[in-house]
Amino acid sequence: MTGHDMRGIGMTSARTRDRLIVTLREQGISDEAVLERIREVPRHVFVDEALASRAYENTVLPIGHGQTISQPYIVALMTQALIEGRELPLPKVLEIGTGCGYQTAVLAGFARHIFGVERINALIRLSRERLKALKISNVSLRHADGFDGWISQAPFQGILVAAAPEAIPKALLGQLDDGGRLLIPVGPSGQQELIRITRRGDEFVEETLTAVSFVPLIEGQTQ
Repeated sequence: MTGHDMRGIGMTSARTRDRLIVTLREQGISDEAVLERIREVPRHVFVDEALASRAYENTVLPIGHGQTISQPYIVALMTQALIEGRELPLPKVLEIGTGCGYQTAVLAGFARHIFGVERINALIRLSRERLKALKISNVSLRHADGFDGWISQAPFQGILVAAAPEAIPKALLGQLDDGGRLLIPVGPSGQQELIRITRRGDEFVEETLTAVSFVPLIEGQTQ
């Protein structure tokens, strides 16, 4: 991470970030801790320098390898839905689809430890560099197939999936702690819904939160 990247540019000003927070509030994000975390985490660090001027727009941006950084609203919504009404920090959270590391950095403020899985090795390397530069140390990243989760670290009190399978992977349900929550977009392109699943013993209580649009969750790994 270069000094220029960390300093950012004019569009990273407090006024620009404040405008984003106003937008998120208008869209229904009400958790003040989540809003403050969105304000604090420098989103411009997680995008290509050529896109840094758009980093605090409430929009999806490309990060290469056919992947995207989620819009701040979706990051805030998923984080809020994961932690709502719960004692914090959550002991262990599994994130599937780490991507550029932005959602990871936001989540890291609400968990003792984040275990992130990403199938594209080049993105893991970039995420490690960015999180280290921001001194976010409560994260472990793994290059692996997200459908498998991270069985050796289970159970998790929270699981957040940042790409959409067509059906909920059973392996992830099995790694959810009793009382834990899984946030996952499900469905084919153009028909995806964000689902929140809460485990109650052997029962999984499912809620549909909103329509969403994510890149697909793909099996396997790539460099």
